[in-house]
Amino acid sequence: MRIVRRTCSLILAFVLCNGALSAQISAPEWSKNLSIYEVNLRQYTPSGTIKEFMQQLPRLKEMGVGILWLMPINPIGEINRKGSLGSYYAVKDYYGLNQEFGTKEDFARLVKEVHKLGMYLIIDWVANHTSWDNQLAKTNPDYYKKDSSGKFLPPVPDWKDVIALNYENKKLWDYMTDAMAYWVKTFDIDGFRCDVAGMVPTPFWQYARPRLQKIKPVFMLAESEEPKMHENAFDMTYGWDVYHQAISVVKGEAKPFTVLKIVETELQKYPKNAYRMRFTSNHDENSWNGTAPERFGKAADAAGVLMATLPGMYLVYSGQESGETKRLNFFDRDPIDWKSLTDAKLIKKLIELKKTHKALWNGEHGGEFVPLSDSTNGLIAYARKSGKQTVLVFVNLTDKTQTATVASDKLNGMLKNYFSGEKKSNNGRLDVELQPFAYQVWLKE
Repeated sequence: MRIVRRTCSLILAFVLCNGALSAQISAPEWSKNLSIYEVNLRQYTPSGTIKEFMQQLPRLKEMGVGILWLMPINPIGEINRKGSLGSYYAVKDYYGLNQEFGTKEDFARLVKEVHKLGMYLIIDWVANHTSWDNQLAKTNPDYYKKDSSGKFLPPVPDWKDVIALNYENKKLWDYMTDAMAYWVKTFDIDGFRCDVAGMVPTPFWQYARPRLQKIKPVFMLAESEEPKMHENAFDMTYGWDVYHQAISVVKGEAKPFTVLKIVETELQKYPKNAYRMRFTSNHDENSWNGTAPERFGKAADAAGVLMATLPGMYLVYSGQESGETKRLNFFDRDPIDWKSLTDAKLIKKLIELKKTHKALWNGEHGGEFVPLSDSTNGLIAYARKSGKQTVLVFVNLTDKTQTATVASDKLNGMLKNYFSGEKKSNNGRLDVELQPFAYQVWLKE
């Protein structure tokens, strides 16, 4: 195969992007430079229990994980259950803990150990629907949506194992807020990832967040991409647009620079203090659409570098450090293969890079974002700048060798390649050549 080389000259000019919205509640101070790790407890260990998972905490701490996000820990409904174990998201009891995982005493010890190691823990919360056999269906049927004949309704036709809650009933608001508060007060958890948050009326979240905030500063992640979610409700939303566009670039269906155009648009649409979650995998993508190696192919590592250095918070899903070559079954036991930790070293380097360089911190704590690519450049190239600190990122998601030149007197002095350790003394010019699916990060302090 003939290698195609493309060269362009990129002029470095730093500009500040201002968000168009403002939010009244900000993310907890401790979250400003952390990355997040999603725990699929059922599949994490041979037993799928909290006790066994706790043995992995020192390894996750060593890898640099800051926030642990546990998929739902509540008991799972049995009526209309999918698979042998059912969906995490068919909640039978908001105040209960799934006995398959252990006891509430086990969970309390987990939270304490996480905090002891200097990490934080949030749990997945399903406020939009319950299982058919949730006790609320008997005691408070008025909490649910019903069809014209008075029968309960699934929120989506395919979600036959759950029934939709009705937020027109304001009593439900108090019930749901009290249930969330129970886990904060009783176990000292640090916040919530809220399932299909956009399917629940935003005013409910704006009602619940201040009440949770009175207990302690909580971190709130919405499974949504709507800017309005950041208005006095959530700290972080999903960055699906960037994720899907990066896949399109790998497939050759989009130009590399279009990824950066999306980020520029986000910076205008969202509040300055909004966090956007960056990922190459999560439980939905892994189980239903494919693993990161499936979606990104040989560019999976380069895509990880992209997500860890763009504005936003970097997410790692259970098993990604092992190479994540298996789609995990969603409704049955299917333990992760931990025979090797092939990607753990890279993930650790990325988390460390983000945590120790203010230019890459989350939301308004991070530095300016400056795209360096244009339509003639085959690289995704950008700068992040905070004070005198500059981070230059070059990612090649294509199957062709790409070259570029960055020129600016702001680059005079010593630059260091973060991954190789190579140092360059230059006169305001950096020449970059990347093989297919490669990446480079250069630092100037």
